[in-house]
Amino acid sequence: MLSSIHLLSDVLLALSLGQLLTIPELHLRLPTLALTPALAAVLEFANTTDPLELAARLVGLLGALLLGIVRGLLVALEMAWESWWALVFGFTVTGAIQEFVSEDQLTDYLGDDGWREVAYGTVFGASSSSCSFSAVATTRSLFTKGASPAASLGAFQFASTDLVLELGLVVLLLLGWQFVAAELLGGLVAVAVLAVVYRRFVPQRWVDAAREHARALEETECATCGMRADPTDDETILETVDGVHRYFCCGGCRGAYDPEDDREAVTAGPELLAADRWRSATANSIREWDMLWRDIVFGFLLAGLLAALVPEAWWAAIFGVGAEGSVTRHVSNVVLGAVVGVLTFLCSVGNVPFAVVLWQNGVSFGAVLAFIFADLLILPLVLTYRRYYGTRMAAVIFVAFFLAAVVAGLVVQFLFGGLGLVPPVDAAGGTVPGTYTALLNVVAVPLLLVQVYVALEPDRRRELGNRLAPHVAGVLYRTHKLLERVAYALEDRGLK
Repeated sequence: MLSSIHLLSDVLLALSLGQLLTIPELHLRLPTLALTPALAAVLEFANTTDPLELAARLVGLLGALLLGIVRGLLVALEMAWESWWALVFGFTVTGAIQEFVSEDQLTDYLGDDGWREVAYGTVFGASSSSCSFSAVATTRSLFTKGASPAASLGAFQFASTDLVLELGLVVLLLLGWQFVAAELLGGLVAVAVLAVVYRRFVPQRWVDAAREHARALEETECATCGMRADPTDDETILETVDGVHRYFCCGGCRGAYDPEDDREAVTAGPELLAADRWRSATANSIREWDMLWRDIVFGFLLAGLLAALVPEAWWAAIFGVGAEGSVTRHVSNVVLGAVVGVLTFLCSVGNVPFAVVLWQNGVSFGAVLAFIFADLLILPLVLTYRRYYGTRMAAVIFVAFFLAAVVAGLVVQFLFGGLGLVPPVDAAGGTVPGTYTALLNVVAVPLLLVQVYVALEPDRRRELGNRLAPHVAGVLYRTHKLLERVAYALEDRGLK
């Protein structure tokens, strides 16, 4: 799937070396350096004085660079094509679960820090939003209402981003079933680590101080997801609902907002088929798209470009500490995988394409998993932890999640390696045959369009219908005239 063109890194390195070509000692040593052909060409270009030759070489280098970028974009499109239907299906299910599960009822199950409450937090988290920012906001709401840190800050928050359905589907399609099994097992290990940290090593006075800090936080928040809604932000929406001013962080949250959101959850009966319930569930799904589409698109683009432009030697240099197969190599890979996850600024589903790049460039099985699990440690989320709970609890959350990602990565590395379940690099992905992928993607497009239409306000739906009606009528009319001409032509040939 991934291209091996690595021109950009060669160009950057050459530009740095080209400034030193005038140093005689370095110039004499350059022939002894192990340079790639592309880098050697760049250095030769830097040492050329003929203007025509300079122009020709520059055009060739830019063309090669553009070719690498195009191939990177094709890689990104291929990965997006393979996982498109899974995202639509996953967000659809997530929106429905959010509608039929009450947050207040969740708090009743998460009040203690026992293993039963941790298990409830894991199940409820895996059934909720896959957006890291939305998960953090929901966790804060549960925590301020009395949920224990082990069940909310630990189990629920982790499971709501790393054990959700859509993430598992994308991992299955891009990396294979072994990674899905490792994600589930590693996720349970990570939850256990988080529970032990909060139960054994975090004093109760720290928890009380963090809860008071979260409760005392006064700022404008989104009425739907609870995230910060800055009134000066262009995306923030202010509307009056039932005589009360409400702020919404985005259009998706506005569409998903329901003034009767506190109504009782249902698991059976006629209300499960109520139209307003499913319209609200559809709005929840669109809100998930609205919050996550930028991360998803950026994740695919970044993964494609890295696959096409970054040399394999760079990955080997970063993750090549220790002998191949040694404990040192495995431990260093897992730690570095978590560190890379912290630095990528990708969250939830968006980091899976990057995980594919790591896996196909020699990074260990457990390190890829640690990278995926580090999505809750990116800098914007850490700053959110600090704003919600204070500096001390933010540090606790960071250390707990980092430790959980590393331990989970090491457990699955040694366990799956010992059982022979680590797949070959060239066997990753491709779980669903291409024909079925195309069919599922075709079905997913109208499903998403229907969800977008249903999630719109009635006035917007009427406006959209009025705009589309003439175009639809025109298509139907032209289709009718075409069929009429075909019928006349067949009749002239003696066919009826």
